[in-house]
This record gives sequence, structure tokens and C-alpha cells, in this order.
Amino acid sequence: MGEQSKEAEHSTKGAYVTGGEFTRDTNYIEDRIVADPAAARAARPEAHSPIGDPRIAGLTEGAQAWPVEPGRYRLVAARACPWAHRSIIVRRLLGLEDAISLATPGPVHDVRSWTFDLGPDGRDPVLGTERLQEHYFKRFPDYPRGITVPAIVDVPSGQVVTNNYPQITFDLSTQWRPFHRDGAPDLVPEALVEEMLPVIERIFKEVNNGVYRAGFAGSQRAYERAYERLFAALDWLEDRLAGSRYLMGPHLTEADVRLFTTLVRFDAVYHGHFKCNRNKLTEMPNLWAYARDLFQTPGFGDTVDFDQIKRHYYVVHEDVNPTQVVPAGPDLANWLSEHGRERLGGSPFGDGTPPGPVAAEERPPGANPLYDAR
Repeated sequence: MGEQSKEAEHSTKGAYVTGGEFTRDTNYIEDRIVADPAAARAARPEAHSPIGDPRIAGLTEGAQAWPVEPGRYRLVAARACPWAHRSIIVRRLLGLEDAISLATPGPVHDVRSWTFDLGPDGRDPVLGTERLQEHYFKRFPDYPRGITVPAIVDVPSGQVVTNNYPQITFDLSTQWRPFHRDGAPDLVPEALVEEMLPVIERIFKEVNNGVYRAGFAGSQRAYERAYERLFAALDWLEDRLAGSRYLMGPHLTEADVRLFTTLVRFDAVYHGHFKCNRNKLTEMPNLWAYARDLFQTPGFGDTVDFDQIKRHYYVVHEDVNPTQVVPAGPDLANWLSEHGRERLGGSPFGDGTPPGPVAAEERPPGANPLYDAR
């Protein structure tokens, strides 16, 4: 089989836009890594949640409990992917770099799998593999769904543990607490959880997934409905952030992490590529100032790679961009402009402290004004 035939065989064409309204498959491997596996197994069964829940004690039907064990697991999280990016941010904010290692696949993949193509030999240096797919198949030889990131891999066995991204970040906050850095923020404060989960749910349905619902719409009607829902939610957020520095008040929470990974991609990708073009992020004063405030906060902007973000969307989504041409813009310097959010009071880390500098080996290699300016 020639090279061109191989590329056609593994093309993503038809994998994203299938006609009508885009529906995300939210069925994931719902195993959990927990501080007390026996207690999790003994607890009452939990219901599936597309947004996760930091309060749950048990497991969903068929899920297994794995023990919290520093050095045992590897977080596989592509910098290009917003769902994976949130786990990179939370790991950094909590200071879990020494407890859970990080593998970053490259931004471009075919229909089969994300690949570890950023290293000199095309393999992950710890896992020794070329594709994330290998770890899914080692656990589930006939795994029927997409090979998604983030995924946590058990290094000794090479098997995927979970790809349930909504719960992964909550469990990093709650189950891995003994291994948090001194001064780590409480991203899921108990007093705010009841109020925070509906906010997170609306952000997931209408913003995080809303841009995809617009971008992968297979009909004009499906696109227009998605467009209207997305901008109704963005208008709601614009109003919410008029009098509050962060989504849940004066300090950062998980809700801010989940919104940031969509906002940081909005003008570079979603505005044009996904036709979310009523206006740019830069044209929404409160959201734009809020996004810059987060970008300039350690743990957020210093994890961003705009080159990988653009390359992923414009190259991988052949249904949307068949030419695979990657745009040169937008200009990134304005991410460092003054945001003025300090006038609302509050502080990102509350009684805690910011994380230290990004380790050299984890610094994003692509475009980022935080690094370009140095």
C-alpha cells in the first residue's frame, strides 16, 4: 500500500461532521485513582456525570478503584486539546508535577490516535510507545471508542487507567491532597461546590462543548441553533464577570480553569474555524479582561502553546478545513496588556501562593507571549 493510500485509510474525514447536530460521546473509562480504594469500592454506586463531582465517594457501575501512589502514573495530555489542557493547569496549580509525570503528545493525529511525535525518536521517554492507542489496547484490546486525552496511564503495566477528564481534575484536588504543594489553592472549596457545579454544567454544555456544536454542525439549522446558544451563554458570563473577579467570587476555582481553556482558544480557532463569529473575545470587555487576568496568572498562560492549538484544529479537522492551511494570526501580544481586574478586589490564590516557574522540560515549545517577551 502506498503512502497516499495509508494516509487516506487513516484520514479524519467524516469523523467529526456527520450531519445534523453534533453530539459528544461522553462515555469514558470511569475508573478513579483514590486515596482509599477499599472505601470507594464499599461506597454506594455513583451516577455518571458529564461534568464530574468532587463530592463523590464511590464508583460508577463497572468502574475500578486504583490507589493514589506518587510516581506510579503518567498523565497523557496534549497541549492542543482544551479538555486535556485543564488537567495540565490543575496539576501545575496544585504542585503535583513530582507526583504525576506528564506526557505531551503532538498536536496532529489521524483517526487512530494521538502520537508521541515531539521527541527525537517519536516515542514517549517513559512509556516507550509511539501512540496513546497502545495503552488503551493493552487494557481493552477491542476498545470501541475514540482514543482521547487526557488519559492517565499506569506506568508499571502500561495500561490506561482512566480518560474521564471531568472527574480527573476533581480527583487531583481531592484524592491527591497529601501531595499538593505548600500554598496550593483550594479549587473546589466545600462551601461553594453546590453553587459551582451548575455554573460548570452550563459552561460545559453551552461554551466548552458549544463551540464544537457550532463547528461540527452538519446543517445550517443545527449551526444557527448552536451559535445562538453559545453566545447567549457568553453574554451571561460577560454579565456575571462584571462585578466579580472570578466566576465564583474573589478567588480561583475549578470553574475558572474549565472556562479558560475555551477562552484562550476562542480568537485563534473558534471564531474562524468553528464559525463562532458574532464577535471576538477581544470585543467582550469583561470576558477579555478576565481571560487576560487568568493568562497572566502563574499556572494558566504559562501552559499555553498557541502553535500547537492552531495546528491541531486546522490540520486534524479535515471535515472543516480540507486544505489544512493553518492561519498565521492572530497577534498574541495583547494577551499581556493590562486587564484592570484588580479593581474588583480578591486574589487568585486566596491564602495560598502561586506555583513556581515552569520546569524547563515542561515549558511549551510553541508561540506564547509570556516566553516570547523574555
